[in-house]
Amino acid sequence: MTSVKQIEANRRNSLKSTGPKTEAGKHVSRCNAVRHGLTAETVIGALEDAEDYKAFEAAITADYDAQSAVERELVLRLASLLWRLRRATTMETGLFEIQAEHLHEYRQARQLLPNSRDVIHARFGRTESGGGGPHALNKIHAVVTSGLNSDRPAVELARCFLRLANLPNFALDRLSRYEATLWRQAGQILFALDALDRRKPQERRRRFSLLFGGR
Repeated sequence: MTSVKQIEANRRNSLKSTGPKTEAGKHVSRCNAVRHGLTAETVIGALEDAEDYKAFEAAITADYDAQSAVERELVLRLASLLWRLRRATTMETGLFEIQAEHLHEYRQARQLLPNSRDVIHARFGRTESGGGGPHALNKIHAVVTSGLNSDRPAVELARCFLRLANLPNFALDRLSRYEATLWRQAGQILFALDALDRRKPQERRRRFSLLFGGR
């Protein structure tokens, strides 16, 4: 049994430990914290915050009253999968933002080309003699440039989606399959947790009595 003197000595020694002081030591300490749960396997250190993940993991585990090591591992795995699903959504947003930037750069490059109105007049100027005149040429110019200068969000999103869907590397399709795989694994874990909970009705009765027995 620990004596009072030993307890006091431990307290004094703990006060002397102030943690790492150098940047290298602090980095090692942060890496040690990352090993909690599945954080080390889930969080991308250069892109994500381990503290954010631990808060997210704590929120998920708070929804489950894990009573065994198996249940705890399943809940931690579920948190890891749900975090990666959030990451997949972020990656999809990033893909659309990249395509939006490409479209913006394309339009800027178009502005450096000869004036489109002059090109249309040079190409279709002969229509003036056949009827319609400058008004017809202006209508052609409006049709040609309408697709390049649209500021409607729905049109812009659709254009980005079409470009993504037709990329030779099938980035959007691969991301969709990746997300579907994560959802399937998350569903399997949810089913396993539900099955484990159904196998212990006596535990549910005990918790019910603890919560409402005194009322």
